[in-house]
Amino acid sequence: MEEPVGKGTTAAKRTAVVTGANKGIGLEICRQLSSRGVLVVLTARDERRGTVAVEELRSSGLSDVLFHQLDVADPSSVSSLANFVKTQFGKLDILVNNAGAGGLEIDPQDVIALSQVTDEEDGLPRLMKLRELGQETNEKAVGCINVNYYGVRRVTKALMPLLQLAQSPNIVNVSSRHGQLKNIPGEIIRKQMGTVDEQTEERLDELLKSFLKDFNEQKLEENGWPTSASAYKVSKVTVSTYTRILAEKFPKIRINCVHPGFVKTDINFNTGNLTVEEGAKGPVMLALLPDGSPTGLFYDQSNPSTFE
Repeated sequence: MEEPVGKGTTAAKRTAVVTGANKGIGLEICRQLSSRGVLVVLTARDERRGTVAVEELRSSGLSDVLFHQLDVADPSSVSSLANFVKTQFGKLDILVNNAGAGGLEIDPQDVIALSQVTDEEDGLPRLMKLRELGQETNEKAVGCINVNYYGVRRVTKALMPLLQLAQSPNIVNVSSRHGQLKNIPGEIIRKQMGTVDEQTEERLDELLKSFLKDFNEQKLEENGWPTSASAYKVSKVTVSTYTRILAEKFPKIRINCVHPGFVKTDINFNTGNLTVEEGAKGPVMLALLPDGSPTGLFYDQSNPSTFE
């Protein structure tokens, strides 16, 4: 854990928490927020990697960056982060839920072999091939749902009281092009996931239980679930719905989700065609939205899109 920072030294600064931030888009979001005068709490599951990431940012001249360990799948770790933010800052201005899991088990040799193959400009054919070679095990599916959706929910609920104390708070859920309803084949499931009312959060829990049951029983196709990168797609669509739930429940907080673009990162085996600098622009823009800006929307990079 980083050294304590007195409240008096940070009173005039906005404070942000970024999850899954020791590399890739998360690290670049920290860099861009810090360069705009935001004090950033960079979090990562691995303490050594997180500390190295903070040292990298500090060596580039960004001094207002702290590290705190966070495993979004571990309730005690989430609670520890919330207590740290409360003790050190008393409030939270920005939460960027970036931590994510791909949900696939792939032989490293397959990744290496395909990285040598000449591909089309957008990198998608190579990614599709890797997904064909990858295995979606029951363990990976459960883990993917737990990190990508329940991790977001866990962290958001723990930090929400501190966000409500901020003058102009923002929540950004880093999603994917797979976070749109069109990625769910079953019309009934699409309708259930796309309807936001008082029972939606409980309904999502039941739908995810059904998905994992169907996954385990190999009934995805017949019951209307995606069959390729299924846990990843379902988790991201669920995050989209949760974003809308939060936006309706907390109208004074700007809460949006964003597809950062097809960025070259570990989660897509570095097949993307955008740099992390380009991918971080959308999330950072949403993190810094002023009062009166849109809430409850799905963005494609920096542009409003649709949940459908």
